[in-house]
Amino acid sequence: MFEAMSHSIMGRARKSGILDFRTIYLRDFAINDYGQVDDSPYGIEAGMVLRPEPLAKAIDFCEPKKNNATVILLAADGTELTHSLAKELSQKEHLVLVCGHYKGIDERIRQSRVDLSVSVGKYVVSGGELPAMILSDAIVRLIPGVLGAMESAETDSFAQDGLLGCPVWTRPQEFEGMKVPEILLSGHHENIRKWQRDNRN
Repeated sequence: MFEAMSHSIMGRARKSGILDFRTIYLRDFAINDYGQVDDSPYGIEAGMVLRPEPLAKAIDFCEPKKNNATVILLAADGTELTHSLAKELSQKEHLVLVCGHYKGIDERIRQSRVDLSVSVGKYVVSGGELPAMILSDAIVRLIPGVLGAMESAETDSFAQDGLLGCPVWTRPQEFEGMKVPEILLSGHHENIRKWQRDNRN
């Protein structure tokens, strides 16, 4: 599933050595030869839960304490992912992302090994892999050297006081009778900046 991490901006960051991204296969730490990593929950809850033993071994394999890593669980009840959180996490040297699956993970792992739970929205997906990629992309693009121009990230939506970006145009100046606003063609940088500030949502 993580093939997407080898393409576009993420892929370039990996090739340039700015980003080192590795995946750990949970079944390598299964409790038996059948590759079992989950079990039914105690109580009356339906579904399956990831067992604590393989998760503990997989997380410990990453040596989070030795690497001064922050262990993050992708979970529906976590802290909502925002631009400010992504910016904060972009300053960390090492992150360990734990992908939940099925009904979730055994609560004892959250208590003993997880530093932060993060949610990418108020909805449920089949596993934490896609949210982990969303989180990674939001973080990595804020690391200096990843984007061609850091100014691009600094003017993105949510980067300035939580506001959305302003509308943008490119060539040609006229398309299907619709024209680029004259102010953007004026060359007067201060007036353009003011117009852009006024047109942020």
